[in-house]
Amino acid sequence: MKRRAGAVLLAVGLLTPLPMTAIAQETSAPATSLFPKAKPDRAPTIAPAAEAAPAQPTATSVPNTSPQTLTGLARLTGAGVTIKDRWRGTAIDISMTRTVPWRVFTLDDPQRVVVDFSELDWAGLDLQGLIAASDRITDIRAGLFRPGWTRLVLTLSSPMVVEKAWMTGASANDDTATMHLELAQSSLAEFAATIGAPDSAVFAQSAPRPMPSPKTRQTGFGDLVVVLDPGHGGIDPGAERDGVVEADLMLTFALQLKETLLRAGGFKVVLTRERDVFVPLEERVTIARRAGADVFLSLHADALAQGRATGATVYTLSDEATDAASQTLAERHDREDILAGVDLTRQSDEVALVLMDLARTETTPRSEALADTLVEGIHSATQSTYKSPRMKAGFSVLKAPDIPSALIELGFLSSPRDRKLLQDENWRKKAAEGIRDALQYWSLQDAAKAERLRQ
Repeated sequence: MKRRAGAVLLAVGLLTPLPMTAIAQETSAPATSLFPKAKPDRAPTIAPAAEAAPAQPTATSVPNTSPQTLTGLARLTGAGVTIKDRWRGTAIDISMTRTVPWRVFTLDDPQRVVVDFSELDWAGLDLQGLIAASDRITDIRAGLFRPGWTRLVLTLSSPMVVEKAWMTGASANDDTATMHLELAQSSLAEFAATIGAPDSAVFAQSAPRPMPSPKTRQTGFGDLVVVLDPGHGGIDPGAERDGVVEADLMLTFALQLKETLLRAGGFKVVLTRERDVFVPLEERVTIARRAGADVFLSLHADALAQGRATGATVYTLSDEATDAASQTLAERHDREDILAGVDLTRQSDEVALVLMDLARTETTPRSEALADTLVEGIHSATQSTYKSPRMKAGFSVLKAPDIPSALIELGFLSSPRDRKLLQDENWRKKAAEGIRDALQYWSLQDAAKAERLRQ
C-alpha cells in the first residue's frame, strides 16, 4: 500500500455530533460543527468509532457517517492493549468496552505516536510489559490529557508513520470495541512530513481571555496570594520508587500545605491542579498570573538514577544550571512538557526576551530572597535539607518574569530515608509549617525593602 505523507497525520472513523458537555465547553462552535465533514481525498481529523469498520481500511478511506450516541466512560477490556512487531512495522490493538471518539497523530523530538480518546480509562495497563513486547517502542505513557480526554503516547526507536488506523465497534458476537493501529517504518523525511496534531474544533484552544492588569508588589498588608504547583500529574507521573509516585505525593503535600496556610490566616492559596491531571508547564505559570500571585512555589520530589542524595533543595531560575545534576533535572522537567505536544523553546522572540529581562531585574532578587528564606524555614522545621540546599536551574515553571518563584524538591524518592519521611504525615506537617513561617517572614522583609525603594 502506498502511504500518504502530509503536514498533518489524520485518523479514520465515523463522524457524528456528540452530546458531551466536556467537549461543548472546549469550543464556542455549535454542536453540529464539532466534527468536520469528511472529504473524498482526506480522512477526518477526529474519529468517533464505527459500528463496523471496513475490512481493509486505508488512510484515504471515506468513513461511514451513520449516527451513534456515545455516553459514559470506556474501559480497557480483554487483553487491553497488545503490541506486535511485524516486518517493517508494528501493529497495536486497543480493546475497550465501547466505542469512543479518537484521533491519532505523530510528534517529533522525540519521535512519538499519540492517540487521544474521549474518556477511555487506562486502569490496569501494563506499561512495562508492553514496552518489553516491542523493539520499536522504547517508552509508553498513558493518562488523562485534559478533562474528558485521555492520551496514549508511544515513543519510537526509529521513524514510523501511521499506515492504517480504524476502530471496529461491538457486534452480535463480540461486545468489545477495538482500536486498530498499524505503524510502518519510514524515512526521516516521511516522518517529518506527518508530524503535528490535526486541526479540530474539539481540540482547539479556547479563545484567549483578557489578561489582568499588572499586579502591584505586595505591601505586607492584605492576603499574600500563593500559587502552589504540585509537579507532574496525569500522563506525567514524575519519579516513581517502590510504589510511591511523585505526582500523587506532591498533590497530597500541596493540599496539606494549603490547609496549613489558610489556617494561619493572611494567605490566599491557589493550586495549579487539585487532582491527577496533566497541566502543561506553560499553563501552570498562566494560572499563577491569572490568580494575581505574589509567590509561585512548584513542589517536587525527584529521584536520581545514580549517586546518593537526601534532603530538601530549593531552586531559583538560572540560564545555566549550577551543576550537572541540576541540568539533568531541568532537562527532564522540560521533556515532560514536550510529551503533551507543547515546545516551550519555540515561543520566545527578541521583544519578549527584552521585556522579560526588564521585569526580572526586580523579580530575580526577590526570588533569591524567597528561596533563601524557604531553605531556612524547611531546615528549622525538619532538619532535613540537602548539603547544598540552594541551587539554580532552568526549570520552565520558574520562568514567569513578574512573579517571585521557587521550585522546592522536598526530598529524593531515590533515597529510602527521604521516601520514608515524605510518606510520614507528621513530617509533611512540619515541612508545611516551615514553609508557612518562611512565607510570613519573606512577606514582611520584601514589603520593607519595597518601602525603602519608594523612599
